[in-house]
Amino acid sequence: MAIAAAIFLSLPPQTRRSSASIAAPFRSTSSLHFDSLRSNFSSLKNPNLRVSASSMSIGTPEKISTTSFLDRRESGFLHFVKYHGLGNDFILVDNRDSTEPRVTPEQAVKLCDRNFGIGADGVIFAMPGVNGTDYTMRIFNSDGSEPEMCGNGVRCFARFIAELENLRGKQSFTVHTGAGLIVPEIQEDGKVKVDMGEPILKASDVPTKLPANKDQAAVKADINVDGVTWHVTCVSMGNPHCVTFGNRQSQNLTVDELNLAAIGPKFEHHEMFPARTNTEFVEVFSHEHLKMRVWERGAGATLACGTGACAVVVAAVLEGRAGRSCTVDLPGGPLDIEWKEEDNHVYMTGPAEVVFYGSVAV
Repeated sequence: MAIAAAIFLSLPPQTRRSSASIAAPFRSTSSLHFDSLRSNFSSLKNPNLRVSASSMSIGTPEKISTTSFLDRRESGFLHFVKYHGLGNDFILVDNRDSTEPRVTPEQAVKLCDRNFGIGADGVIFAMPGVNGTDYTMRIFNSDGSEPEMCGNGVRCFARFIAELENLRGKQSFTVHTGAGLIVPEIQEDGKVKVDMGEPILKASDVPTKLPANKDQAAVKADINVDGVTWHVTCVSMGNPHCVTFGNRQSQNLTVDELNLAAIGPKFEHHEMFPARTNTEFVEVFSHEHLKMRVWERGAGATLACGTGACAVVVAAVLEGRAGRSCTVDLPGGPLDIEWKEEDNHVYMTGPAEVVFYGSVAV
């Protein structure tokens, strides 16, 4: 049976009248733990984010109206919904009344802090559409940088829009992003299928300074990282990716053995990537089954990266390691990726789930 939990947070005396709250819907099989909520909110040391958990109550969904919650517009408070796509988590903000984000990149960094803030890999804004699109999606990473797009984020964005607009059943809409037009479609089972568009393979457009070696693309090119020669294929899904299946010492990776925190930043900031890069380390199980770990530009090690999974399948096809339709295992769970030959578009299908509803002083 579905239940809903609300945590009522006490504020300093001068602001207690507008008490902050979090409504956290979850099913009995949910992985949401109150301990993680307490750790996220018990010690917000920034003066503008001072809330502390004092009590908890559990009620039925009827007692917590998500629609009325999202309609709140109290001055000085940011109302948000936290979502995750395979553990890649985001703070979703209703920004449909303005073309400017409601928080600054500096505020986003504080909100994303997992010890002194809400905790997230990024803040996503649902904004008015431009150039004939239904909506615009912008995102600030946990380090304050702004990526062109985010695959897991756009699935969360789609579910957020469906909730804001009270949409039911199979739905699709157009979204303007820094990577161009993206078309997510909510499936009957609640998963989101996203037309991610065509991959960009021209090396200078990814961008990478690695020399092109196959039809203007850098495929299985050599790059020296900390004294080790890695074989990489560079792909852009609107944001840059460096995909590797191994190096000269280890032709076939066992990705769980990697020290991602040590090697990831060296790829991200390598001189061959003028815009920095996301890096995917891939293990091949079969022609239709891959496993990856990712170091994301601006966010570090994350549990999932949708654009990264798309880039991995493209790279695997280019290197002759896999077919055009694959299941890609990420630390947070699997994504289904297809690179269709007929239109050259990459399609990603996966879940997006609500974690909780909240308010915070900004």
